[in-house]
Amino acid sequence: MIAADHLKRIAAWSRELNEREIEIARAGIVEKSYRANEFIFMRGDQFDYWTGVVTGLARMGIVSRGGKAASFAGLTAGAWFGEGTVLKDEARRYDVVALRDTKIAMMDRNTFHWLFENSVGFNRFLVRQLNERLGQFIALLEYGRTLDATARLARSIASLFNPILYPDFSRHLEITQEEIGALSGMSRQNANQCLKRLEKEGLLRLEYGGVTIVDIERLRHYGE
Repeated sequence: MIAADHLKRIAAWSRELNEREIEIARAGIVEKSYRANEFIFMRGDQFDYWTGVVTGLARMGIVSRGGKAASFAGLTAGAWFGEGTVLKDEARRYDVVALRDTKIAMMDRNTFHWLFENSVGFNRFLVRQLNERLGQFIALLEYGRTLDATARLARSIASLFNPILYPDFSRHLEITQEEIGALSGMSRQNANQCLKRLEKEGLLRLEYGGVTIVDIERLRHYGE
């Protein structure tokens, strides 16, 4: 059982729960560590946990039968995902792979469903989360078809600063250019060129081991 103060640090949704709900949530969560490039789960797995990123960075996506990779979302510390799969009790329809050493928290299905059936605060969170995730994937489909590489990368970075999906974000993100490329579906070299252009335009600042956002709104609407 994880500590209550630790739960509140790693899961913003727990801050809306009452004391009994927190105790039940604590009892249903375990943590597990994964190495860089290790699959947390693969498409088709019956992975019976609602999952949050404690530390590290992961990528949600798929690989086609022809070997082409497509990224859906980056998952930074504080991100929880997979609630739709748990609610529908179905196999995973995407892969999640750790891009660096990553620790995740896993809530078992029974605990998730108890909170879903009994906690008003938890349900408020789920509605916001599902609505925001839907908007994220609609935007991904749109800019994947209509924007150039720099704009796609700008939107991809901006998505990591969504206050609903990543509630404890700051303006600085510890991420390498290679990792940004992986999340944006492009090579490190192409990502580097796009990042330099965005830095020159004053939207972000490249720093050792990370990126600091200067103008998040311009990143979110870049290319319009």
